[in-house]
Amino acid sequence: MSENVHNRLRRIRAERGISRRDLADALEVHYQTIGYLERGEYNPSLHLALRIASYFDVPLEIIFSLQPFPMIGESETA
Repeated sequence: MSENVHNRLRRIRAERGISRRDLADALEVHYQTIGYLERGEYNPSLHLALRIASYFDVPLEIIFSLQPFPMIGESETA
């Protein structure tokens, strides 16, 4: 079983026009942490994941998952 946490952080951040640095400042983390998360090089703590979801005002599952997210255009029921 993979221990990777998959995320849509880059996508949701870009859709909302938020820079890595602005997000990092809001979360009080180093901006490189955001890059590591987006590239899947770092799994967030539960506390950080919840803070990110709260920042974007979405459920945790919108941003983070234990399973890879389907590619854009793929049917989620396939």
